[in-house]
Amino acid sequence: MLEERRRSGLDGRDEMWDAVVHMVPPAGDAQQEVQAELFPILAGLAKRCGLVPRFETGLFNTDSDYRVPDQLFCRPDQRSARGAEGAELVVEVRSVGDETYDKIDWYAERGVREVLIVHPAGRRIELLRNVGGAFVSDVLDVALATVAGRLVLTWDGGSAEI
Repeated sequence: MLEERRRSGLDGRDEMWDAVVHMVPPAGDAQQEVQAELFPILAGLAKRCGLVPRFETGLFNTDSDYRVPDQLFCRPDQRSARGAEGAELVVEVRSVGDETYDKIDWYAERGVREVLIVHPAGRRIELLRNVGGAFVSDVLDVALATVAGRLVLTWDGGSAEI
C-alpha cells in the first residue's frame, strides 16, 4: 500500500513518526481557505526576516522520523535536499481529527522556536514558543489576534485580516 501511495503521488503529506507512517488526508475547504490567505502574508514577512518560506515540506529528524507542517519558515542553513532540517516557525492549520497537538513536543525537541496553530472556525490562533510566550511572533515580528471572528496580523508598516 505504501509503495502504491508513493507511485501515485498520494504520500506527499504522509509523515513518519519513529518509522510509523501517519497518512494525512487532504485538507478540507476551510483549512485550504485559511492557508491560501495566510501563506502569502507570512511568506512576505518571513523573507523580510531572512527566512525561507515553505508550504507542506518535510521537517526531518531522520529519514524515518519527520513531520510535514502546513507551513514552515526556516533559516537558509536549515534547508536540505529533502526539505528542512530545522525551522524557526511552523504553522499548523487545524482540520477535523488532525494530529497537530501530538506534534508539539516533537517540534520543540527539534528546536523549532514557534508553533502557530490556526483554527479555521472563528479564525482562532494559538502561538506556542519553546520558552513560553505571548501572541507575538519574535520570528516574524508580527502581532496576531482574533477580532470578531477574523484573524488579524499586524506588523511594522502593515496589517492584514483573514
